[in-house]
Amino acid sequence: MAWNSYNLDRVAQRLVLDYRDKDVLNESHKMRVTVAYGLERFWGEHLRLINKPKTRIAGEYWRDTWNAFVKLMKKAGINVPNEDVSQGKTADIEKMVTQLWDKDQFPIEHQRIALTVLTQLCDSLVWWTQRYKKPSKDTDES
Repeated sequence: MAWNSYNLDRVAQRLVLDYRDKDVLNESHKMRVTVAYGLERFWGEHLRLINKPKTRIAGEYWRDTWNAFVKLMKKAGINVPNEDVSQGKTADIEKMVTQLWDKDQFPIEHQRIALTVLTQLCDSLVWWTQRYKKPSKDTDES
């Protein structure tokens, strides 16, 4: 069986470039930390951010990262649950989290592989963030 990168690094680069001008790239570091707590916590973080005016774009960055990750996993033959919870209904959120924890619908081996891939995606996000992040406005360039 031949190795396939599934363009993980390119996906990360594209996400960073898409959000470079939106002043949310520090979220990449937070994503990398959060992935250690599990798929359901990573997935749910966009819900906390997206409905607040100050953090809406950061929430979109988290959501788009999750959606890109789900597409990567689908290419690899693993279907990661990804319900639309844009209405913020408690029942929809509960259904999504239940699917992420359901070992019959989302086998533990698939969960482990998905978590490993998400970790690598976040590592790539951090790497590209460090290369493409705009200088801080507080930086004295003289």
